[in-house]
Amino acid sequence: MNMERRCILLIAPIALGLANWLPNQVAAADFGEAQVTQVVQDVKVVPAGAASRPAAVNETVTKGNAVQTGVQSRSELTFKDKTITRLGEKSIFNVGGDGRTIDMGSGQFLLYVPKRAGGAKVKMGPVTAAITGTTVLGQVYPSGIVEFTVLEGSACLSLDRVGQTLQVNAGQMIVYDPIAMRLENPVEVNLQEELNSPLVTGFRPLPSSGLINETIESQRAVVAPNSDLDRAVRAAGAANIATATPEQFMQAFNSVLVSYPPSQVRTLVAGAIRARPDLANQITAAAAQSRRVRYSGYGKDGKDFKEYKGKEIAAPECPPTNQFVQPFIITPLTPQFPPVVSPEQAPRSSRGG
Repeated sequence: MNMERRCILLIAPIALGLANWLPNQVAAADFGEAQVTQVVQDVKVVPAGAASRPAAVNETVTKGNAVQTGVQSRSELTFKDKTITRLGEKSIFNVGGDGRTIDMGSGQFLLYVPKRAGGAKVKMGPVTAAITGTTVLGQVYPSGIVEFTVLEGSACLSLDRVGQTLQVNAGQMIVYDPIAMRLENPVEVNLQEELNSPLVTGFRPLPSSGLINETIESQRAVVAPNSDLDRAVRAAGAANIATATPEQFMQAFNSVLVSYPPSQVRTLVAGAIRARPDLANQITAAAAQSRRVRYSGYGKDGKDFKEYKGKEIAAPECPPTNQFVQPFIITPLTPQFPPVVSPEQAPRSSRGG
């Protein structure tokens, strides 16, 4: 009996250690290979150090290979954890990044990561996006410009070399400008229009389509008849949202904005911009001012990313508003020292002469 107890006590810690270790190791290997699940026109597999060959549906592409699409071509790859990567035309995707990192060389892509699948990081040149169960659209242009749109869920974008980190939520797009070398402020987008992308319409329905539609319906509800915004516009003296003057609409919007829960402000802003695109700049500015007031010295409300005890990757804290990035300070290569005085030269008197 004592021997059995000793065995149990010895084995239990080992089993517990394996239970904690295995999910991380499996998760780290998930992006080491992918199955090609759709091919449209010119799609090639480019092995490392070898000639490219046409891609075939159901073939497995392993780490070290790249998938390349031609003009008017697209492809879909599915990983073991059901993560889906779709490539638009003239795109290059490198299979098997560092652990749970997906490396987009160039072109347009759609990425769906299931909830609780382990999360992922998407590397787009100097920009890295950390996501934990999200659907995103992105594009890396030859010029270095990066566009990144969240269809559902949220993401944390980082520009590591200047220390800029920014949260992007469902219905928002962010742009990286290589000339300014910074992430621009997020802007609200019309998700219904984003769903017209060939990376959505040209494939089977996304597993997250229901979540995307929920976000779209929430945006529509903001401007529906008898909504908070509609009532506020009528209280400001307008017949409806569409015919309100800029002054009437912004008065109504600001009155609703201050009473909205922080978690619903994004939906309010997206719906307002969709209803009055002519006032997009004013709406965005009002919302940004409200965020600065609410989140000055941001704390726990700015934390949207957590470490899910080995099931999700740890992502950096994301501030709720864009943070100013200090400009680079260029210093001379040669330090400026006082001129060398020859031993034969008498030192000058501070009085002159």
